[in-house]
Amino acid sequence: MTKILNLRDKPELLETLAQWHQGEWSQLNPGETLEQRIIRMQSFLNDKLIPSTYISYDTVLYGSAAIVENDMDNRPDLSPWLASVFVNPEYRGKGIGSALVRHVMQQAQQSNIEKLYLYSPDKETFYHKHGWRRIDTENYHGCEVSIMEADLTSWKPATVETCN
Repeated sequence: MTKILNLRDKPELLETLAQWHQGEWSQLNPGETLEQRIIRMQSFLNDKLIPSTYISYDTVLYGSAAIVENDMDNRPDLSPWLASVFVNPEYRGKGIGSALVRHVMQQAQQSNIEKLYLYSPDKETFYHKHGWRRIDTENYHGCEVSIMEADLTSWKPATVETCN
């Protein structure tokens, strides 16, 4: 069974995670190099909730999810954000992404955060299953994305088993 840990407890995994994120989302962060991403992600290795990254890990790294102050430079009115939800392709479909999303939502809820936001070019159905609703759509760096919101004041986490 995988565990969800804060990346600060396994900082040696940051570079691998940054490589995964760069490969998946570099088009949404135009001009940001892998080295810049690594430097930016190092700021997540702290004792604060925002920013922080959580990882699914046992003897291997399965995936990640983060909470950040802002994830869209053109939407400073929305904060904080669920970001960087990624599962290594060979482990997808096993509930790991769902567990990571629920974990970040629980952390935010326990810190009295009332709403979380995210954007996604293609996973709206996945997030809808976790209580998120679309509040807008827009073209972001050449990609059509859904902007979604989770109301944590009424959210109750469902329990779903994750398996390897």
